Amino acid sequence: MSTPRALDLPDRVRKVTIETGRGSFAALEAMPGRGVCERRPAVLVPGYTGSKEDFLAVLQPLAAAGRRVLAIDLRGQYETAAAASPAGYAPDALAADIIAVAAEVSQQDGRVHLVGHSFGGLIARQAALAPGPRFCSLTLLGSGPAGLTGPRAEVVRSLLAQLAADRPEQLPQRVAQVWEHHLEPQVTAEGVPMPIIGFLRDRLTRTSAAGLIAMGEYLLAAPDRTAALAELGSAPVLVLYGENDDAWSPEVQDQMAKRLGAERVCIPAAAHSPAVEAPETTASTLTAFWNSAEAADRRRRAGAGQEPAGGDPAASAASSGRAGGGTDGPSTAGPSTAGPSTGAAGNGGAGRAGSGRVNSSASPSHGRR
Repeated sequence: MSTPRALDLPDRVRKVTIETGRGSFAALEAMPGRGVCERRPAVLVPGYTGSKEDFLAVLQPLAAAGRRVLAIDLRGQYETAAAASPAGYAPDALAADIIAVAAEVSQQDGRVHLVGHSFGGLIARQAALAPGPRFCSLTLLGSGPAGLTGPRAEVVRSLLAQLAADRPEQLPQRVAQVWEHHLEPQVTAEGVPMPIIGFLRDRLTRTSAAGLIAMGEYLLAAPDRTAALAELGSAPVLVLYGENDDAWSPEVQDQMAKRLGAERVCIPAAAHSPAVEAPETTASTLTAFWNSAEAADRRRRAGAGQEPAGGDPAASAASSGRAGGGTDGPSTAGPSTAGPSTGAAGNGGAGRAGSGRVNSSASPSHGRR
């Protein structure tokens, strides 16, 4: 599981609730310093046993580039309510949740930059393959082409075995036992600070046990849909991973990127959670990729006569990487070379990001102005 190194909310980051036609989703929202969103928004999806807090360290630098950024809890994760039945954790159902969140965040056009970490990458891919509006871009962060294998897969199988129960009402007790007998001793031995340990305990015990089982089973059995995603060719794709990733190996992720015709960046000194382990490099890589995707889309639209070149006041700054401090083009964060984007650029523009229907748990002065 990803372990945040701090829990304090940075300036201009607040807790919100995203209201959709499929229910309410807990989120962390980051806004630009001036409160002006000059670029398309982004939605970040956590991995198995994770939560929105896994992205805390990258939210503020991502928003500083001029866009609204939201990290969410998937259905049944931490502060988002559980599904009514196990069917609510099926990959298509979770993908539909992401699409609904994107629609609210983007004022119904669905055009957001989508990032999925680990298991979240499998679900983000499922959302990208679903019929409907296209995303501006897709980033697979420490995620692979199919089900998890190797030592990490054995850890998930062990967890599922420990959660096995004769009656559903026994599941919360089984989750508590997993924490007490296995996970808490592990994080304590690793020297994790007590406030973080308390958060990890709270997060796990508040996460739906039925969701843990359903998501864990899919994490192990997910089919390889790389070819289908490559054929879709509707938005640029970035494969971003740590050089020491111990879930899907760097070699597996690099090969997936080649099959996708995607940009690929390997982050030095990071493992399976680059947003925690190398937040500055992760944020700068994402910003460069997103800016490049939006600039390419503006050029495509201008060439098709859909909008005048430079019609957006942020366009010239975006293409030179000056707006919000971002840069265009692929990142050179790691030893991998970046391949071409797959297909045409996505449907994103630099237009103002919508606010969606959001209930804030922070004061109005903490965030937008």
